[in-house]
Amino acid sequence: MGEHRTRLPRLAPLAIAAMLLASECRADWRVVPALELTERYTDNFRQQSNDLKRSQFISELTPSVAFAKTGPRLTLNGTAQWRHFAYRDDDLRDTLDHSFEYALSGRGTLVQDFLYVDASASETPSNISAFGPRVEDTPYLASNLAKVKTWRISPNLEQRFGKLALLSLRYTRDRVEGGGTRGFATTEGDGISANLAGQTAFEKLGWSLNHLRQELQDSINGETSTQNSTARLRYALTGRVGVTASVGYDRYRFQSLGGGDTAGRNWSYGFDWTPSLRTNLSASLGRHFYGQTGSFSLLHRSRRTSWNIVYDDGITTSREEFLLPSTIDTGSLLDRLFAASIPDPVARQQAVAAYIQNTGLPPNLVDNVNFLSNRYFRQRGLTGSMAFKMARASGVLSLGSTERVALSSQESDSSLLGNELSSRNDNVRQQSANASLDYRLGPRASAVAAIGWSRNRSLTTGLVDHRRDFRIGLNRQLGRKLQASVDLQRRTGSVGVSGRTNGPYQEHSISASLSAQL
Repeated sequence: MGEHRTRLPRLAPLAIAAMLLASECRADWRVVPALELTERYTDNFRQQSNDLKRSQFISELTPSVAFAKTGPRLTLNGTAQWRHFAYRDDDLRDTLDHSFEYALSGRGTLVQDFLYVDASASETPSNISAFGPRVEDTPYLASNLAKVKTWRISPNLEQRFGKLALLSLRYTRDRVEGGGTRGFATTEGDGISANLAGQTAFEKLGWSLNHLRQELQDSINGETSTQNSTARLRYALTGRVGVTASVGYDRYRFQSLGGGDTAGRNWSYGFDWTPSLRTNLSASLGRHFYGQTGSFSLLHRSRRTSWNIVYDDGITTSREEFLLPSTIDTGSLLDRLFAASIPDPVARQQAVAAYIQNTGLPPNLVDNVNFLSNRYFRQRGLTGSMAFKMARASGVLSLGSTERVALSSQESDSSLLGNELSSRNDNVRQQSANASLDYRLGPRASAVAAIGWSRNRSLTTGLVDHRRDFRIGLNRQLGRKLQASVDLQRRTGSVGVSGRTNGPYQEHSISASLSAQL
């Protein structure tokens, strides 16, 4: 009996997998394993000044798997990849031999139209600082890299009271950790949110009451908390135009700079306009205890284009951006673009993933860095993106500007970057512009060109990091599940390895890849 008791927990995941893969569920699953081999040569693999640069041959083998399950009661999506690196030279510092990444998300219906559960988990590389080599450009370097692990589970209860109102109650438990990165706090959060929304009998006046409370247990800052309460009204001037207003109160508990306020009333007014099912526009102006605020959102989709413009202003943290990022998601933008030509959601997801791989687009279109910090900060960001799809050509254009100003004490970040660089991430302004074009040369071949520009500036120290990227490539479909590609790239910047100014640098690289779906 002892042997069975010992083995049962280990076999439990296999039993769950067996139930999910039973005959009544198997048709809902899509599993796509893949393997990619990349050979890369770079004349400056550490991104250092010309007198220090060093060339390197780098081999990368990446097995991966992507899966999706769609059903009336359960929806799951996930990706995982194992990156293995080999180098020509052996005497290399701050390089990786391997890297593992995954991202999982799902939603389950426990009681139809009443009780749901949302869950997610991830382990992804992140930039420690906004200055220096980017993990997306140099995944083999460890100097500015941290492995951030997250998980989140959130039961959600919804109760409708006829046509009068809808009540939504949600509990969230989450955790964020830096994978052993020195100075980045491990945080665990407990949050409760309540939303009651409805409309009057005349159906022109809508209203909602919202309350959020979150308690954080921080391994460096101790206990911190957030409370937001808001009452909103919306009056429909026409069937497509409405005016909005809100009042509320915010209360944060953290060690503020100079003993400033961390609580106060808030208000806003604005409008929204929905001229069609493909277009939605909203804007507002208001004030919180930390200053005047505003928001703007435009979503538009035509037969061949997809547009997304967003401006927001609020208090956030690095951990919150890892759990619920506010940047424009590449997959979501392309999903709307491909919706007209690929109505099936699973087939559309595969087409979007293939397009991202062929063009080398990042997960988030705006090239602004969510660097590590243990502090609360005010973040103002304007981001815009446009994707188009013609008969032979398709492309993506994105612009972004983000400013982070710290609100809490610098002491919590003192050991993250070290004394020499401790104030670099205090207040940072990031600007970026990126464009990519994919041109179909024939039924099995396409050419890719991409250009990028970014400027990161520390408002505290005055350090500026300019970066420019240019890439051209060719993709060739060798078979139904086999693809080859060749890329040439040129990159320039002003802040190199370890985030220190060591003179302007240039990097030229060439890579060849062979990928197969198994």
